[in-house]
Amino acid sequence: MAVKSLGVVMNGVTGRMGYRQHLVRSILAINEQGGVELSDGSRVTLDPVLVGRNEEKLRDLATRHGLERWTTDLDTALGDAANVVYFDAQLTSVREEAIVKAIDAGKHVYTEKPVSETVEGALTLAKRAKTAGVKNGVVHDKLFLPGLLKLRRLIDSGFFGRILSVRGEFGYWVFEGDWQQAQRPSWNYRSEDGGGIVVDMFCHWDYVLTNLFGRVEAVTARAVTHIPERWDERGRRYDVTADDAAYGIFELTGGVVAQFNSSWAVRVHRDELLELQVDGTLGSAVAGLHHCVIQPRTATPRPTWNPDLADEQRYREQWQDVPDNAPPQNGFKAQWEQFVRHVVEDGPHPYDFLAGARGVRLAQAGLQSSDGGCRVELPELTL
Repeated sequence: MAVKSLGVVMNGVTGRMGYRQHLVRSILAINEQGGVELSDGSRVTLDPVLVGRNEEKLRDLATRHGLERWTTDLDTALGDAANVVYFDAQLTSVREEAIVKAIDAGKHVYTEKPVSETVEGALTLAKRAKTAGVKNGVVHDKLFLPGLLKLRRLIDSGFFGRILSVRGEFGYWVFEGDWQQAQRPSWNYRSEDGGGIVVDMFCHWDYVLTNLFGRVEAVTARAVTHIPERWDERGRRYDVTADDAAYGIFELTGGVVAQFNSSWAVRVHRDELLELQVDGTLGSAVAGLHHCVIQPRTATPRPTWNPDLADEQRYREQWQDVPDNAPPQNGFKAQWEQFVRHVVEDGPHPYDFLAGARGVRLAQAGLQSSDGGCRVELPELTL
């Protein structure tokens, strides 16, 4: 079968996410497997042009991976008719302007999230893309995690009966940077640079909840800064101006209540960095990044509260593993394949700019709730 080539402008590939997940583990991995297979059996390979501000870093990346195309001039890359798709992994603060340029140049757009710093900006991008007739998508990687794919399988099978609640725990201890180097970049802790765990994670929780359990209709949240000072990549002390932990209650369609704790100031005492417990009338499950365990109604033990005696039950041992049943794959790569099929043969891709705008809105509503100490209702968002 014929093999086509699709030019992709990749802006922001010198950053950790753009380089590791999108260039190496997605674009290059897709080409190594012979391209994206289409419904007719033909394949599409991807021809990236690396874009960024640092000429030295771009040249180094290109040389390291045997790539010929790179530039510090975004306009030049967008002006090349061979480049059909624009991808953005830049800082959120500069993303919207670049996406506007790409839309105006007639490129299909795939982007990291948040798609914009504001709901208004995200909706403007969605309307602009619709008017221009360009296809658009936003990264939704958590849905492709093996553990959440197992959870999806349980939901589709009716395992839970009526779902009652969802409890999510996410986070880990990020070192302050003085005596051990921080695992996250310093801009994450500066609100003026687009940092904050609410802005970062509530976009994820929106599409996870919406696609698995139901649309978020209301949120009550508390965002806090537990660690007020940190040290940056050069060892310089700085004041933290963004939230590093958030505690949220999300009310979903159908009466499901979801609670999420998100923190970069918590020490891990669970099996994985992200875990979701889903409780239903017929059974419960705990899903992480990779693993998932279940306890059906018929095998639920009978705990008895007695603080005067040590509890002899081994509760974790009373759960059953959900088998993989399919080889795991990188979620970012799977999304790229899905978006390429969407561009080339109009395959399904529901995670568009409007879905991205919903994530931005949930983050803003969470901050509004925290600032005002109130519950914020979220009507359905449309163009």
